[in-house]
Amino acid sequence: MSTPTPISLTYRDAGVDIDAGDALVERIKPFAKRTMRPEVLAGIGGFGALVEIGKRFREPVLVAGTDGVGTKLRLAIDLARHGTVGIDLVAMSVNDILVQGAEPLFFLDYYACGRLDVDVAAEVVRGIAAGCEQAGCALIGGETAEMPGMYPAGDYDLAGFAVGVVEKSAIVSGRGIVAGDVVLGLASSGPHSNGYSLIRRILEHGRPDLAAPYDERAGATTLGDALMAPTRIYVKPLLALMRDLPVKGMAHITGGGLVGNVPRALPEGVAAHLEAARWPRPPVFDWLQRAGGVADAEMHRVFNCGIGMVVVVAPEHAKRASLILNAAGESVHAIGSIVAREHGTPATVVA
Repeated sequence: MSTPTPISLTYRDAGVDIDAGDALVERIKPFAKRTMRPEVLAGIGGFGALVEIGKRFREPVLVAGTDGVGTKLRLAIDLARHGTVGIDLVAMSVNDILVQGAEPLFFLDYYACGRLDVDVAAEVVRGIAAGCEQAGCALIGGETAEMPGMYPAGDYDLAGFAVGVVEKSAIVSGRGIVAGDVVLGLASSGPHSNGYSLIRRILEHGRPDLAAPYDERAGATTLGDALMAPTRIYVKPLLALMRDLPVKGMAHITGGGLVGNVPRALPEGVAAHLEAARWPRPPVFDWLQRAGGVADAEMHRVFNCGIGMVVVVAPEHAKRASLILNAAGESVHAIGSIVAREHGTPATVVA
C-alpha cells in the first residue's frame, strides 16, 4: 500500500491572496482619508472604527440604513465600468436615512469576490469614497471577502451600511402632513439603482448598441452612459433646506417608484396627487418604455421616471424651498399636492 505524497498547501493555493488584500487596503487609504470627519477617532486599519456623536446634539438619535446596488452591478461588470457603482452604493443608504432628517456620519462597505482583482476593487472603492464625499460622511472601514468557488471569475458583489444622526426634536416623520401641502420633486440622474432586472431584460430582447446615441433629446449621450449614470446624492442640499425651513416629509424614490415610496412618508387620511406633466421625464425612460413595451402604470411602479426624491412642505414654504434647492444645484418641480384620502383609494396617484 502506497503512502500519500506529503503536500504543503497555502491559503494562496486555496484561492485566497492575503497579499492582494493587504495591497488593496493600502491602495484605498488615501481615498478614505479624504472623507474623514472630526467625529472619527479611528478608522480603516483596526478591528473596528470609533466615532463620537459630538456635543452639538442635545438628544441625538442614530439612524441606520443598509442596501446594495441590485442588478445594476451585473451591467457594470459586463461593461467593465466599475468607477461609479460605488457612488450608487453610498447613495442608496445615505438618501434613505436622509428622509428622516439624519445627517450621515459614516459609511462601511462590503466587497465580496471569488478572486480579488486589486485594480477593479480599488476603482470600486474610489467610487465609494467619492459618494461619501458628496454625502459629507466618513468612509471609516469595510470588509473585502475573497471567497473562491462562491463567485464566477470577474464577478463581485457589494453591500453598504450608513449611520447618521438627527436631533430627536428634528426627526422628519411625516406626521404633520395635511391636505393642501405641496409636493416637490427633485430630478433624478436616470434610473439610479432600481429596475435593472427589467432593464436588462429589455436589453436582452432588443440587443441595442450601448455605445451609440439613443435619443435625439439626449444628444451625444450613449445608452450605456445613460444607464450607468450614478444615483444622485441629495444629502447636502436637503440638510441645508432643513436648516432654513420646516420640511414635513420626504421620500427616496427607489424600487416601487413614486406610487410605492411616497405613501411611506404620508400619515393616515391623506394621499399625494401627482401630475406627470409637471416634470420632464429623462429620455432614457422614454427609450426603455418604447423598447420594452412597458405600460405607464408599470413604469411608475418600477422606475423613478425622473424624480429621485420627494419633499413635502407647507404651501407658504414651497417657493422658498424651490429657490434654496435650485441654488444648491438641484432641479426642482412642484409635482403635485396632498389631498384628503377617501377610504379604499390609493395613497399616491400619478395622473
